[in-house]
Amino acid sequence: MNEPIIRFEGVVKRFGELTVLDHLDFTVDPGEKVTIIGPSGSGKSTVLRVLMTLERINEGVVYVDGEPLWHEQGAKGLEPASEAHLRKMRQKMGMVFQHFNLFPHMTVLRNLTEAPRYVLGLSPREARQRAEELLELVGLSDKAEAFPSQLSGGQQQRVAIARALAMRPKIMLFDEPTSALDPELVGEVLRVIRSLAEEHELTMLLVTHEMDFARRISDRVCFFDQGRILEQGPPEEIFSSPKEQRTREFLHAVLHPEE
Repeated sequence: MNEPIIRFEGVVKRFGELTVLDHLDFTVDPGEKVTIIGPSGSGKSTVLRVLMTLERINEGVVYVDGEPLWHEQGAKGLEPASEAHLRKMRQKMGMVFQHFNLFPHMTVLRNLTEAPRYVLGLSPREARQRAEELLELVGLSDKAEAFPSQLSGGQQQRVAIARALAMRPKIMLFDEPTSALDPELVGEVLRVIRSLAEEHELTMLLVTHEMDFARRISDRVCFFDQGRILEQGPPEEIFSSPKEQRTREFLHAVLHPEE
């Protein structure tokens, strides 16, 4: 049996008095495509932000690729992680945010080559070659010299996906990757993510409101409510015959908002 590549053990995350992750136990296997759905405030995006070391946890342990993320093994057991350890662990993951987060003063090509050169130590030629391959993958070979402001939202998000992939992560995290896009641009981004899922061995963890997309792309769907997994299973099971009343209510509200 493979070890899970992501493992949350009793993880608690609080913002002041508010508990956003409530003793969360959660695993993702290598190569698995998992989608997290649930109401606002259920802890979905916090899971991704904890993995990207953007939010510290209050209790529990997170393991990524067999190593503790927020801790290191010390003489007396697990100790808080050093900045060097966090930096090393971050390189295992690429994240695509809602709002692209591209460097506006850099061309598309520089957005893709900067981190591979200065973090991974690639030569300019290697970084450029990787960037060009990835731009072809996301259908934007002709935009290498453009600046983000010259691109549509959908094109910017596809560049953001290529930039995350340029670091050769083992795990790709997608936080509502289409929620900031005009409806007619959503499809082009979802097509790129779907082709990644179908053609690559990447582990993928997605938070999305696109239920049809979640149904098509996922090996497993997890319904979060109040900082815990209330229900999980294959997409067909979750969307067609959810066991929990709360899941049924949520899906009805999302899939039939006019009723």
